[in-house]
Amino acid sequence: MVNPGWADLDRGLFSISVAAELAGLHPQTLRIYEREGLLDPARSAGGTRRYSRRDIDRLQEICALTADGLNLAGIRRVLQLEQETRQLQAELARLRELADEQPVVRRARQPRPRTGSGA
Repeated sequence: MVNPGWADLDRGLFSISVAAELAGLHPQTLRIYEREGLLDPARSAGGTRRYSRRDIDRLQEICALTADGLNLAGIRRVLQLEQETRQLQAELARLRELADEQPVVRRARQPRPRTGSGA
């Protein structure tokens, strides 16, 4: 039986050494990413970093961006823009749902006033 916590993508499951190995990085690199605000792992009661599956995905995205030549400031901006995009998409979906729930109000067609001379 699989531990039910495994399904939670945000649950801190991995130590820094395991997370670094999964991402193909050195543990010190993960500390740098955290210090730079690119990553925010959970902490155990004793203060040990605990990385989630979502953190591992983010590390892989950071690796791909660095491979594309971005520096840490550029990566931070890309991650911020992705977050903003997700928020805007969620808001758009919410507004579309609201619009779908609203009854359609049709305007009665008003005859247009005639222009010109009527001789």
